[in-house]
Amino acid sequence: MTTTLSLADCVLVLRPDDDVGVATRDLQSGTQLDTLVVTQSVPRGHKLAVRAVPAGSPVHKYGQSIGRATRDIAVGDHVHSHNLGMDDDERAYEFGTARVTLPTPPGPVRTFDGYARSDGRWGTRNYVGIVTSVNCSASTARLIADQFRGRVLDAYPHVDGVVALTHDTGCGLVPTSEGAQITRRTLRGYADHPNIAGLLVLGLGCEMIPAESLLDGLDLPTDKPVTTLVIQETGGIRRTVRAGVEAIEQMLPAIDAQRRTPAPVSELMLGLNCGGSDGYSGITANPALGHASDQLVARGGTSILAETPEVFGAEHLLLRRAVSRDVGQKLLDRLDWWKGYTAAGGGTMDNNPSPGNKAGGLTTILEKSLGAVAKGGTAELVEVYEYAEPVTARGFTFMDTPGYDPVSVTGLVAGGATVVVFTTGRGSVLGCKPTPSIKVATNTATYLRMTEDMDLNAGRIVDGTATVASVGDELFELIIAVASGRQTVSEELDLGSDEFVPWQLGAVT
Repeated sequence: MTTTLSLADCVLVLRPDDDVGVATRDLQSGTQLDTLVVTQSVPRGHKLAVRAVPAGSPVHKYGQSIGRATRDIAVGDHVHSHNLGMDDDERAYEFGTARVTLPTPPGPVRTFDGYARSDGRWGTRNYVGIVTSVNCSASTARLIADQFRGRVLDAYPHVDGVVALTHDTGCGLVPTSEGAQITRRTLRGYADHPNIAGLLVLGLGCEMIPAESLLDGLDLPTDKPVTTLVIQETGGIRRTVRAGVEAIEQMLPAIDAQRRTPAPVSELMLGLNCGGSDGYSGITANPALGHASDQLVARGGTSILAETPEVFGAEHLLLRRAVSRDVGQKLLDRLDWWKGYTAAGGGTMDNNPSPGNKAGGLTTILEKSLGAVAKGGTAELVEVYEYAEPVTARGFTFMDTPGYDPVSVTGLVAGGATVVVFTTGRGSVLGCKPTPSIKVATNTATYLRMTEDMDLNAGRIVDGTATVASVGDELFELIIAVASGRQTVSEELDLGSDEFVPWQLGAVT
């Protein structure tokens, strides 16, 4: 992505043939710029027409159509929902025509300090996880985890915490249904996660997804202590809490004895996500994250793009990077599923931009998606996964998830992500235990307003004090530091338990 500051350095035009630019400050009607007069007030982050567009014609940004003009648009007009609608024209699909082999960066092998697991994987955190098979065991799990809050773990400085992974499902589902399979796959993904160093599986006893089934067939590392408790068999909540606390206390010395050691960054799995997006997301934080993703992939690591509704309209760009037609078709199959899913609910894929997205300057799902795919950099797309499916390929991958942030990130972590980078324009406060979440602000105003919730300011790109590449390099170094133990702001606030939200599908009987 190339960017050029133009029009008195207050409107950013991304491509020479774009019809709109993005205002980098509030522009009042009548403001004289280098080559035009602003005809309508344009808020910061919103679009300004830099060329006339007749009604019915496509409006271009990022060199792509982001919609069609619903009425004549004059030079200097504010371009938004009042004069821009969806462009439903079919995109031309090409498979693998823009594949790029990233060169191996020069210099020594980059490393991070992680926890070696006996199965060959590496963790970035050392948590004890309480995985609940059903909502009926949620309160008991929280009571157990609460016994390890405060200064109780001070004697175990190498244990990051005890996290209760509770949810709202696990029973009333047809066991063979898609919804039940997603729930089970998510819970098993967390049980097997390399950031979970000790595991307590907690069930009620009469649920459709029994506690024991979460471990069936899992080849857990031999150095991960595991205990399973069933409330009905243990004798109720109080006895289960006492038994759960005792089981975790027995795990802690061995977990605390583990130490970080150097590992190549190729062992990292990076989750890519965005939320509370705005008109700057596709210009600053997202392409900077794409640069960092490429840096990791070029060194043999793995990154995972997600949020299927938020690649709709930009899928043709990903298909051109697919390593095979089969990989590309997997993405199209998931998009077709989503079209049916949204239609069954009485909506369309263009319902996705939220009120906050639109207030931040995004108008259609096409515009949002074109900015969102920038998080994936330029590397070739090597595989497409279903929600919470274990990610085994190395390189740039995609996972089918909703756009709803906690649900999407839960799927990424279940798939194995050991670090997550979350870009936000409006502001997000998401954490995602047991995986650290690095939050990147797309603009300086949000960063300054929410500085205690943001880890990095990508708004400097628009401010003119940094470039996409320099912020991307800075973010790559931050990923390594966080993977090595540096706390993110969300970790300082102990966030990430309530954001465990498995995707719920299907009827509950």
